[in-house]
Amino acid sequence: MMFPLNPTTRRDDRLTDDEFYAFCQANPSLRIEREANGQIVFEMPTNTKTGLRNADLIIEIGIWNRRSKLGMVADSSAGFTLPDTSVRAPDVSWISNERWNALSENDQGKFARICPDFVIELMSDLDEKYTLPAKMEKYLQNGLQLGWVVDPFNQQVTIYRPDREPQIKTFSDELTGDNVLRGFSIRLIDLM
Repeated sequence: MMFPLNPTTRRDDRLTDDEFYAFCQANPSLRIEREANGQIVFEMPTNTKTGLRNADLIIEIGIWNRRSKLGMVADSSAGFTLPDTSVRAPDVSWISNERWNALSENDQGKFARICPDFVIELMSDLDEKYTLPAKMEKYLQNGLQLGWVVDPFNQQVTIYRPDREPQIKTFSDELTGDNVLRGFSIRLIDLM
């Protein structure tokens, strides 16, 4: 099935989940997300410096996860269909084994119908300070338990939790995984 680069996103022409997945597969060089209203959003690739920082973050979460064996870690190429039908691809995400294993094989093989337990969004330019907080709020509305927006420009992290105001910490503060990533802690000053 072939899809044009700019699909129509009127409500009556909304792509089904399978069509959206096929569209993304037909355009593998693009980073694509979908809003709950069906609007397709094209994300530009990050700059190299951001990619290097993102790799450091995923390595740290991956090492912790390999030791704890508590869940699954994904990078920004993994898409998730959230309960509101939006499709998101966070920079770093983690899902508990229990929740991941409850998904069908078919669901795991596409944009899994699940909101990660934990996500990191890494700011790649200053304009994202306006868009990432709203994105985090959407994650929280869809079941996120812990989220971090990492701002390398101001060397701070905004921590998002359900039913709490966002909390800001500096790169020299210790960040923990709370009850989500049990036993995980990091100081971003050591990475960035």
